[in-house]
Amino acid sequence: MSEQLKIIVEQLNKEPFKKNFNLITFDSLDPMQLLQILNDVLAEIDPKQTIDIREEMPDQTVKRICALLAMLKYKPPGSLSDVFRQGLVTGSKPVVHPILHWLLQRVPELKKRAYLARFLVKLEVPAEFLQDDVINDTYHQYEELVEGFKTYHKECEQLRTSGFSTAEIRRDISAMEEEKDQLIKRVERLKKRVESVSNHQRMLEQARQLRVEKEREESLTHQKQEQKNQLFQAEQRLQRSQQQLKDLRQAAADANPESLIRRLEEEIKINSYMVSEKLPKELEGMRRTVQYLQKVASEPAMGQDDLHELEDKIKEVDSQINQLIEKRMMRNDPMDDKLTLYRQQASIIIRRKESKAEELQEAREELAAAERVLKQRNSQTQGSDGEEVIRSDELKRLVAKLRTKGTMYKKKRQEIAELKAEYGVLQRTEEILKQKHENLQQKLQTVEAEKGISGYSDTQEELERVSAIKSELDEKKGRTLDDMSEMVKKLNSMMVEKKSALAPIIKELRSLRQRCQDLSHEYEEKKVQYESCAAGLESNRSKLEQEVKTLREETAQDENRYHYVNCMSEIIEMQIQRAAEEMKAYVSSDPQERKKAIREMYMKNISEQELLGKKLREKQKLVRESHGVNMEQMKMWRDLEQLMECKRQCFIQAQSQASIGQVIQEGGEDRLVL
Repeated sequence: MSEQLKIIVEQLNKEPFKKNFNLITFDSLDPMQLLQILNDVLAEIDPKQTIDIREEMPDQTVKRICALLAMLKYKPPGSLSDVFRQGLVTGSKPVVHPILHWLLQRVPELKKRAYLARFLVKLEVPAEFLQDDVINDTYHQYEELVEGFKTYHKECEQLRTSGFSTAEIRRDISAMEEEKDQLIKRVERLKKRVESVSNHQRMLEQARQLRVEKEREESLTHQKQEQKNQLFQAEQRLQRSQQQLKDLRQAAADANPESLIRRLEEEIKINSYMVSEKLPKELEGMRRTVQYLQKVASEPAMGQDDLHELEDKIKEVDSQINQLIEKRMMRNDPMDDKLTLYRQQASIIIRRKESKAEELQEAREELAAAERVLKQRNSQTQGSDGEEVIRSDELKRLVAKLRTKGTMYKKKRQEIAELKAEYGVLQRTEEILKQKHENLQQKLQTVEAEKGISGYSDTQEELERVSAIKSELDEKKGRTLDDMSEMVKKLNSMMVEKKSALAPIIKELRSLRQRCQDLSHEYEEKKVQYESCAAGLESNRSKLEQEVKTLREETAQDENRYHYVNCMSEIIEMQIQRAAEEMKAYVSSDPQERKKAIREMYMKNISEQELLGKKLREKQKLVRESHGVNMEQMKMWRDLEQLMECKRQCFIQAQSQASIGQVIQEGGEDRLVL
């Protein structure tokens, strides 16, 4: 508990709280102040919680805090889960302190969670309201907006965690600008040098045309390469299409009704075997396993005596099995031997069938998974624009790679030019030699015609060529026959040796197969026994782990309670110390020291308050005595006020009547004059 208080006080004294607490002042806070500090911490996580809890009802405060803690996935300790809400209402320290400890250790993470919760916690709309089309459409739009927010938030986080750095980009831009300035200066210097040369404009124009033509040549080369790639891709597509067409034709050639029916019958047999034999066996095996595990889980924990008893039973059953095997071997019925042979063959066929069914099921699952991956890749390919964002380091590597490739390209281009020149020289040399050979042939033919042996050289060459081919064929035939005879002898001798060597091994193998079957059966039984024993031990281990966990929780609670009692004892000791100092000052003979005592201060305040109360009582007495007279005087003043108001009204009426009479009199005089 003291460590928990230290962490809380240390975090509250940091930014952004700056409470300037110590352990004593924080521990002496009243429940209302403690709840206000908890609310301030929650307001730092979620700004909507900024409120003065004195202006809010306690039940509303508890409801708001519990809702936010549930959203932040806070779980109260097991011992406080029952009194959690009541502890929040009363501001109990054992309830509030763990909450503060948990919140202050995770403020950044909880800020992010509270921010996301504002957009991701969906509004619960009753089903009867969703029957309205407008509300239903609005709710679907709301869900789409929530999903869009998830996507954008993930992209934002990926961009934040990616290797983009604005400082590096700025440095690259500044370096490029410096290179640009240097290039501009170099161009200006070259212009100044060129201006002194005669016909520089024409030379510049020719250089410009040369650059344009080189760029055009590069673009044409690039287009040529692209067209070659497209042609290569088209050839590959053509080959694939031809292969598919060939496969379809072969399938169509075999797709007569009998083959289709035979294929469907095989598929129906496989599916019926899967449904009627394999899957029910697997389901039954799983049910037996579940029942066995439920039985093991429902049984109480096994002790050492139970284990010894089970071992004795296992030994007894093993001895019975061995006796039965010995009886069976002593009986040695030939009919049983034949049946065992058939049983072995049937079991081998069943195992092969099951293994093939498992391989078929695995192949189907792999095919389904591959189809799902293919659909996902196709959807990603269709959804993406095909553009990728290149990072700064990748851009640098790409630029360096392009530079090296540019230098390599220039070198290779120079080598190609040299090879072309050499090729031209060699081609010219070949033409000269061919021309000389033709001249010599013509001369030879003329000499043969003069001597009367035309075509002698051609016939001689043909005979030499045929004799060379015949000698090669004879040598190949001789070597082939010798090799074949030697190979036949070797194979015969090897077959005889292998048969003689394998005869005793085959005899041993028959007995070993029978032994292998017995051992495999025994292995399966032992495996079942081992698994049952292991399951029992595992259940014991889990129960022991649960007990250890509960004991550790109890130990932690006792430790928290011990630290809490220790802090309370320190506070009480401080209070006792203050009481002792107060008693010492009160008993002291020094009047100045006694004045410092709290008792004297309180007695002085009490006497002052008593004098003030005495004066107030005397004043109350005077007020009570003069209350009747004052009330009569107040009544007289109220009557006088009413009398004066009446006189004012009479005066106003008299004035209005006099003005009306005067108007009437003036009207009568006017009539008399007329």
